[in-house]
Amino acid sequence: MAGNFDPEMIISRAIFVLLLMTPLSKAVLDAHYYDQTCPHAETTVYEAVRNATMHDAKVPARILRMFFHDCFVRGCDASILLDSTPTNKAEKDGPPNISVRSFYVIDDAKSKLEMTCPSTVSCADIIAMAARDVVAMSGGPYWNVLKGRKDGRVSKANETINLPAPSFNVTQLVQSFAKIGLGVKDLVTLSGGHTLGFSHCSSFDSRLRNFSAASDTDPSMDAEFAASLRRKCPKPNKNRAAGEFLDSTASTFDNDYYRRVMAGKGVFGSDQALYGDYGTRWIVELFARDQSLFFKEFAASMVKLGNVGVVQDGEVRAKCRVAN
Repeated sequence: MAGNFDPEMIISRAIFVLLLMTPLSKAVLDAHYYDQTCPHAETTVYEAVRNATMHDAKVPARILRMFFHDCFVRGCDASILLDSTPTNKAEKDGPPNISVRSFYVIDDAKSKLEMTCPSTVSCADIIAMAARDVVAMSGGPYWNVLKGRKDGRVSKANETINLPAPSFNVTQLVQSFAKIGLGVKDLVTLSGGHTLGFSHCSSFDSRLRNFSAASDTDPSMDAEFAASLRRKCPKPNKNRAAGEFLDSTASTFDNDYYRRVMAGKGVFGSDQALYGDYGTRWIVELFARDQSLFFKEFAASMVKLGNVGVVQDGEVRAKCRVAN
């Protein structure tokens, strides 16, 4: 046993737990909220997600992104699900959300729940449960989703400007997360959600050409990796579907994302920035070598994200795409 004792690792873990852990929101949510009123709510959502994933492997990444994008704008109130109207352009039609997909999965779960538990389970809770399920079914951690959110009635495309951009540096990322009550630990942890997913060339092309007066490509990017991305994303690019998976195991939830960032293979500038900044680099390194710790902290940060801006005086929509 003495040979496995690593003082540096123990100190790192202690500092991580004591200094960077932030308290959860005081929002009144309960993991057992539907136990009496709709006891099969969790199962219904899981089955909808599982069935969709069997037919489309991109569903997990899309649902996880949907949850992030919903909670960052007006909090976790399912405002991202509302359709635009002739008099209002909704969040889902804002520039950062044009590529958000798989809304039909939430619609499917909602329609089934309305048949058995009408006007009971909110669309906001369905997104939160679905996000947990796609992580767990992809090999990641499972956590108890706190429930009891209500659905918001307002959705504005211009408010999507609050979403962190893939070109953000660490200062901008920290500020963006701080606006919704999340800290540095949450920033680095939730960025690990990029272990699932794919990005189109437009989100990282600025790193590949004419990056600066001194360098054609982003110098923080591994040279061979940059060359491979340039081949996948030529100019002009006639293949609008072209892009890159955000890590080498894009359908599996693991800590490969952090190892790739350490190797200079972060796809987004915001990913690579986490390793270039002293205040976040050591957390990247910690998660790269300890997947179990990453899983534990990811679950905790997802619970905290799910408490952001919880609406308690809203409604339970009959259909997720329109307010009652």
